[in-house]
Amino acid sequence: MNAQSRYESSWDLTRLDYFEIRDGRLVLTEPEKWRSFDTHTHLALSYALPNQVDLLKEHDRSEVYLQPDRPLDLDVYANKNWWPEDLKSMTRDLTLFSMTPFGMRRTHTLPNLLRDMADMGITHSVLLPIDFPVLSHNAENYLRVTTGQERIICFGSVHPYAPDVPGKLDWQKAAGARGVKVHPAVQLLRPDHPKCMELYRLCAERNLMVLWHCGPVGIEPEAGRRRCQLPYYEQPIAENPDVTFILGHSGALQMDLALDLANRYPNAWLDLSSQGLPNLRRILDDGPRDRLLPGSDWPFYHQSLHMAKLLLATEGDEPLRTQILWDNAARLFDL
Repeated sequence: MNAQSRYESSWDLTRLDYFEIRDGRLVLTEPEKWRSFDTHTHLALSYALPNQVDLLKEHDRSEVYLQPDRPLDLDVYANKNWWPEDLKSMTRDLTLFSMTPFGMRRTHTLPNLLRDMADMGITHSVLLPIDFPVLSHNAENYLRVTTGQERIICFGSVHPYAPDVPGKLDWQKAAGARGVKVHPAVQLLRPDHPKCMELYRLCAERNLMVLWHCGPVGIEPEAGRRRCQLPYYEQPIAENPDVTFILGHSGALQMDLALDLANRYPNAWLDLSSQGLPNLRRILDDGPRDRLLPGSDWPFYHQSLHMAKLLLATEGDEPLRTQILWDNAARLFDL
């Protein structure tokens, strides 16, 4: 057993000098020392009915989908730490409760995100909505509640089959969107689908970047898994050199293929969220260090999970740590 990789719970991360318990919350011991960025976060997502969750309400704690009392193995892809009952609870929360103000999702609000960011020394986060062609307004809701929030960089979301895609992109950019989230497994379109290719062209015209969910994660439905295989991502990257593509989760369970794309295409960046510690070290050794971005996938996971891995992977190399935690993202988003 690797003592740096296995923990009895999230609270057990205090075995590392980086973390401590303060006011009942797990926090960085020196958040000002390890200033960081988070490229991958969400608030409560709603479909079919208008959002019932008050996205501006603060709750005592954030109920993330990976329960803090679960054993942690930092070496594996993050979702391998979920127990079967955690997966059931998450699925219920994202489906049955998605039309209600109840469940864990009621705590996935902007004030809770900002508080958890402060605990982990995260100064800025990218917020990622996901929308369907109709009956969802997550991008609109996210952009509305983050107006004037200097610490939040909000993306938009326009399903390629939505009516008036150009008009929706124009509205979202005018409302502050810096890019567009595309989720092939949820939106059920391959990233190289002609409708997606047209979306990227429209993004290029508007100087909007694209952050993909990239790669299979092993727990998605088969229909979604078929559509997010890594070979489908190369054509969009190759044919749209003016678009910055961020490969969310660094290809997930197909990391090697995503790493290859990032090494061959200068418009491809890697979001490191959810990768296990050995893969993370491999990416740092063999990948384009100036195009690597930190990410947590909050509220699926508490930010301490990805911070622990990034801090361990960069031990003894402070310039690299600063580059990965902050500098690359600050350059990409002109901070």
